[in-house]
Amino acid sequence: MRDWWHKGFKVGPDYCPPSAEVGEAWIDSNDPSVKATGDVDYAHWWTVFNDPVLNELVYTAYQENLPLKIAAWRIMEARYQLGVARGYLLPQEQQAIGSFMRTQMSHEAFPVSKFSQIPGFKMAYDDWLGGLTASWELDFWGRYRRMIEAAEANVQAQEEDYNAALVLLQAEVASTYIQLRELDERLDLARKNVALQRDTLAIARARFEQGIVSQLDVHQAQAILSNTESMIPMLESMRRVAENRLCTLLGQPPQDLDPILGAQGKIPTVPPDVVVGIPADLLRRRPDVRRAERLAAAQCAKIGVAEAEFYPHIAITGQLAWQAENFSDLFGSSAFTGMIGPGFRWNILNYGRIRNNVLMEDARFRQAILGYQETVLRAAEEAEDMITAFLMEQRRLRALEQATEATAQASQLAVAQYQQGLIDFQRVIDSQRALVQQQDALAESRGKVALNLIAVYKALGGGWEMRRNPTAGVILTQLQTVQKSQGGQAQSPAPTPAEAPQPAPPASPFKREPEKSQSLPPAAPPQPALDGQEQQTPPAPMPESPMAPPAQELPQAPANLPPAPSPSESSSRQNPSLPVLPAQGEVGEIGISG
Repeated sequence: MRDWWHKGFKVGPDYCPPSAEVGEAWIDSNDPSVKATGDVDYAHWWTVFNDPVLNELVYTAYQENLPLKIAAWRIMEARYQLGVARGYLLPQEQQAIGSFMRTQMSHEAFPVSKFSQIPGFKMAYDDWLGGLTASWELDFWGRYRRMIEAAEANVQAQEEDYNAALVLLQAEVASTYIQLRELDERLDLARKNVALQRDTLAIARARFEQGIVSQLDVHQAQAILSNTESMIPMLESMRRVAENRLCTLLGQPPQDLDPILGAQGKIPTVPPDVVVGIPADLLRRRPDVRRAERLAAAQCAKIGVAEAEFYPHIAITGQLAWQAENFSDLFGSSAFTGMIGPGFRWNILNYGRIRNNVLMEDARFRQAILGYQETVLRAAEEAEDMITAFLMEQRRLRALEQATEATAQASQLAVAQYQQGLIDFQRVIDSQRALVQQQDALAESRGKVALNLIAVYKALGGGWEMRRNPTAGVILTQLQTVQKSQGGQAQSPAPTPAEAPQPAPPASPFKREPEKSQSLPPAAPPQPALDGQEQQTPPAPMPESPMAPPAQELPQAPANLPPAPSPSESSSRQNPSLPVLPAQGEVGEIGISG
């Protein structure tokens, strides 16, 4: 009873965030390319590539991606479930009742037949009834308040699930774009090698026609040329697959993206180092870790719900009604009737079943705790793997650059010496075949370095914070481009548009214009509070959520920026495919050990 009193008239355990073992530093923290601190904007990490097209792709995918919209509607579903749970604190049954009954008694049935001959005794009569009934089970043991705790934690878990979907979306968009640019480079190199080998074939034919060499040189030159030409259709097919994947991420049917992406470009420049922070940051930043912790909190509350079944259910029931034989007399004061009274319902002799139900919920809670700790371990493993892959691929890239440069010079010398008759044609073929392989491997390695950097930021859990200011990444790259064109230095952290006037980003070429019947008011996407931060952006218009508390307002982005649309209550019902962005949610501080 003392625990019940101190817990605020609730049975069951009070939740305490679990601890998780994390390392004090990364394994490769001594590498000069791995930094614990530095200028990095995790909310817009893709801006490190300084590629305006990539920024537009990420921004458009944030607005149009369908799985992300589904995740947003799951948040709304969880909020409505929270509203249902909160409603149980009020009278659970509230009904308006009404009835009419015409009764005709038998003249032959006993004992009524004995009274049928009595003057004035009615054998037929009407009965009109109208009123209200209510039943209110008092939350004496905290059963309904534990249900609310579980529902609130579930809402926050769904918000973290949305954040995880956003992080995954950003990484997929960036990775697909890098793959496109990598294939562009490989195609360009293949076409250049085809042109080079055609020149070599022409030299071999000329020497054959002069009688200097045999026809074997011509056939060998034609074979290596055809083999290089066969790479082009394969690379073009891979590029089309990447384009189709990018279209799906943008919420569009497959189409030719060349007019949007521009001419075939190069792989964006990758910075030589990466700022990774410390391992404990994963617990505060990674949405999947935060989601696992919230699921554990929800399961802990369910133990209290199950434990409340040990105790009696205390309720108050009542009825207010008007009852009369004639309808004209129904609402008179003399027709009033009613009843009210407390009662209880106690599931006795079922303690074995109730106890096992409590133990079952407790076992599920222990599973959730272990699942959370396993998620932390896997997060650290993924981050370590990606950091290592990024560093090792950088070393491989430097070796391939040297090998490619040496192979290119060897190929040039081989052709020149062949023209002079100093070497046979086999040396030329070997050098050109090696050049094709080395250049293709070099382009592939450059792409892998960029892809591994993307995987590092994904493993660190960065990117979902862009909901606070979706257009900041577009603005930052514009500033970097302007500063580089003027010979200045680009700034790393993303600026807040409200702090200083910024140039407006161009209209996104990926955005589909909505129909007039689906036009929406502009609104900036909201962002949940994080780890005690007080600032929150105002929620975007969305289906009314009576349980959502008002958020504090922050300065808005300039009016000339393209806003991220959010549905109003009416428009969301007309077109549920439009984006719905979560409004609030806060995760408590997580215990860290190690």
